[in-house]
Amino acid sequence: MKIGFGFDAHVFVENKPLKLGGVLIDYPKGLRGHSDGDVVLHALSDAILGACAKGDIGMYFRDDDKTIEGIDSKQILSFALKSALESELRVHNIDIVLVADNPKLTRSYQQIRESISAQCNIPPTDVSVKSKTTEGTLVSKDAIACFAVVLMEEL
Repeated sequence: MKIGFGFDAHVFVENKPLKLGGVLIDYPKGLRGHSDGDVVLHALSDAILGACAKGDIGMYFRDDDKTIEGIDSKQILSFALKSALESELRVHNIDIVLVADNPKLTRSYQQIRESISAQCNIPPTDVSVKSKTTEGTLVSKDAIACFAVVLMEEL
């Protein structure tokens, strides 16, 4: 068994959809990023790559590469999962913590769990999603951060 830890954060911007865990969230702002800004899939991908000792997504998806501008973060997660298979590892379970004062995300937990479980080919019961507010003390009210922990098992 190997453990990976990931983190990501992005600020809100106008005129962009908000995606979290591959799920479109009803909110008037999205997250700035070279990709679609999905902090959940970025943190999870970093956690998977970390468990494989293969660095982070910035090593493979550079923010100065114009050919991947706007990339769907599901493609980034797919790359991380492929890297795990090459390392003879597979996802056992995932724990996600979103840090955001807005939007309120409780109603989206199940959709995000199901989206992640489908992408990682594990049951939704092996994916935990929760969110915390900080009342502006740790993360700007104009941003969302995400922490991800993944337990990987050897094939």
